[in-house]
Amino acid sequence: MSETHYDVAVIGTGPGGEGAAMQAIKQGKSVISIEKFFEIGGNCTHKGTIPSKALRYSILQMSEINNYVRQAGSSGMTLDLEFPELRKSAASVIRKQVSMRRTFYDRNGVDLVKGEARFLDPHRIRIDTPNGLTEEVTFDYAVIATGSRPYRPDDIDFSHPRIFCSDTLLDMDYTPRSITVYGAGVIGCEYASMLRTMGIKINLVNTRSSLLDFLDDEISDALSYHMRESGVLLRHCEYYETIEGTDDGVIISLKSGKKLKTDALLFAAGRSGNSESLGLESLEIQPDSRGQLKVNDDFQTSQPHIYAVGDIIGYPSLASAAYVQGRYAASHLDNGECERALVSDIPTGIYTSPEISSLGKTERELTEAKIPYEVGHSMFKHLARAQIMNRPTGMLKLLFHRETLEILGIHCFGPNASEIIHIGQAIMSQPGEANTLLYFINTTFNYPTMAEAYRVAALNGYNRLF
Repeated sequence: MSETHYDVAVIGTGPGGEGAAMQAIKQGKSVISIEKFFEIGGNCTHKGTIPSKALRYSILQMSEINNYVRQAGSSGMTLDLEFPELRKSAASVIRKQVSMRRTFYDRNGVDLVKGEARFLDPHRIRIDTPNGLTEEVTFDYAVIATGSRPYRPDDIDFSHPRIFCSDTLLDMDYTPRSITVYGAGVIGCEYASMLRTMGIKINLVNTRSSLLDFLDDEISDALSYHMRESGVLLRHCEYYETIEGTDDGVIISLKSGKKLKTDALLFAAGRSGNSESLGLESLEIQPDSRGQLKVNDDFQTSQPHIYAVGDIIGYPSLASAAYVQGRYAASHLDNGECERALVSDIPTGIYTSPEISSLGKTERELTEAKIPYEVGHSMFKHLARAQIMNRPTGMLKLLFHRETLEILGIHCFGPNASEIIHIGQAIMSQPGEANTLLYFINTTFNYPTMAEAYRVAALNGYNRLF
């Protein structure tokens, strides 16, 4: 058994682990990255973000082609691809992502080890490798970035061929006529939206009273409206009693007395942190009931030299957030401080149809804080670019201080929202008077573009002041 010392040990090679490893190595640290799965990239690359967004793109492409054929009155054939065929597009993207990310580790001199890591004490890790060998390493600092997996209650038979979680849905080998999606968080809403675009009948069961209630109320309401318009049946404030798989479908009995039967079920009610096999008991670090770790503002656990980033710490559970959290942790362990701007004001990107992206405060938060604000809107149906693309659904909403004109919040609902948000993000990050509504009013935007929405929304809001 060999034993090697490293300045930093990183467990996990998803976005959080990659961010930590790359930042630490650039600061002159010796780094080992440990990955227990067959390839690097984490859940983001293999089960979550990349494959689901590739699937979404394929579905949207098929839908747009079919809409064009119908609207043009063409005699051409429409596309009617099955779910497994649409899913295939993700394979090449995953291969490219894995290959690219592996070069990051190779080029930067990070020791990449395949195996399962377990803490033996606060400065020692045992690695059980796939070939049966065991290696021990010592470290000065560690970053836990092991991610999460779908929450799977024991009373649900996930081995049944018609009951899925978000990890297994992508392996579905048929196209169901109907699906119940249980859980209306980000993952549930995204899948309900894309599957409905395929023409599948959707029951979306929400345990809360509204969709994605962390969003600005107007955006949440818009999502609910457009989901209903598309044919998604929303069922709020409902909880399952039993879930039973049958030969031809799934029956979900709700505590309200309702029974829903569909061809398949996607259970998407939260995620669990991958913390159970890390040996955290030897560190006196206690995960919560969902396996997530508590950290301070600098991502330190109760052991100050051991950090945790990404989905293992819960909200916001975004790949983008995990990466910058990893960078922050590596910077902090190097010199005891890091610029907070790195991990503040992270935009939310939700890939429903249409997309949603938000940054900063909501109207509800500003009202509760008694901050005098005003609102500027730009409805996409009035933008020439949206009309040209025949994608008129959506809006850009700016919240700004009535007196200083400082931008306080940006909320976008519509096509390319996750891209459009970054224009406003750049202005919000500017110091002092540079972050005001006047930038958008006094800047010339290309025409016709979706970016022009900022000028329209700024003028709309500015006119409310007089």
